[in-house]
Amino acid sequence: MDINIRRAVIHNVSENNQDQLRDTIVDAMQKGEEKYLPGLGVLFEVIWQNADEQEKGMMLDTLENGLKQT
Repeated sequence: MDINIRRAVIHNVSENNQDQLRDTIVDAMQKGEEKYLPGLGVLFEVIWQNADEQEKGMMLDTLENGLKQT
């Protein structure tokens, strides 16, 4: 069985507006279940691929600071 997680996640949210995307992300994080991590990873991959270098730097700063607080 060939399951393409990237394709499935993108297909499932490709028509969503910003509010729906936010709800998807927040819901997955609140549930805290491991099964949602691949989907969140796909969403982050889309963000990263569409960010310019300044935005990537800001994300890395946010990530670094967030990891220090955990």
